[in-house]
Amino acid sequence: VVVAFGDSITDGFNATVDGAKRYPNQLDDRLKAAGQPRTSVVNAGISGNRWLRDVTGPHGNGRFERDVLNVPGVTHTIMLLGINDLRSGFRAPAEAVTPDELAAAMTAAAKKAQAKGIKVYLGTILPCKGEAFCPASVDAQRQVLNTWIRNNKTVDGVIDFDQVTRNPADHASLLPAFNSGDHLHPNDAGYKAMAEAIDLATLK
Repeated sequence: VVVAFGDSITDGFNATVDGAKRYPNQLDDRLKAAGQPRTSVVNAGISGNRWLRDVTGPHGNGRFERDVLNVPGVTHTIMLLGINDLRSGFRAPAEAVTPDELAAAMTAAAKKAQAKGIKVYLGTILPCKGEAFCPASVDAQRQVLNTWIRNNKTVDGVIDFDQVTRNPADHASLLPAFNSGDHLHPNDAGYKAMAEAIDLATLK
């Protein structure tokens, strides 16, 4: 049982409605096609979610036990959360958080999961240039956080969602072919690229 833990990008905002095109759906499709029919993918994404503050649903630290650790049979988790913490800090400076604080939240969650024998995979944060609350200052923080994620040696692996969805000509923005139109959320093709970035061998 693989739990995809995150925000609206995991929840699948702007994917085709009722089309099963969110990245967890497309990951599940890949697993079934690869002969892993007994591997299930649970979508634990909540639109607007953050690691450190309640806004849409309880914050990531507050719901991690319920939504990951207590899922029956859970063996793996893919954590992709943090862009809303950074964006919210730009929109409301009193709610600003640092990449170090987000790294600490991810580390604490990962340790809890690993203590229960759950394999942990961290996803890099996708680009969002062009979205109202994603100026260059937010992207700079995102890049710092992604560098920390890529160099993390304490988790079981890293999935570089940023690398497979960004515009090669401008790493701060989504590839135009993957942009749903709001510059923050991928479209169906972008969610497919995310699903294809995951090495299925790590989920056995």
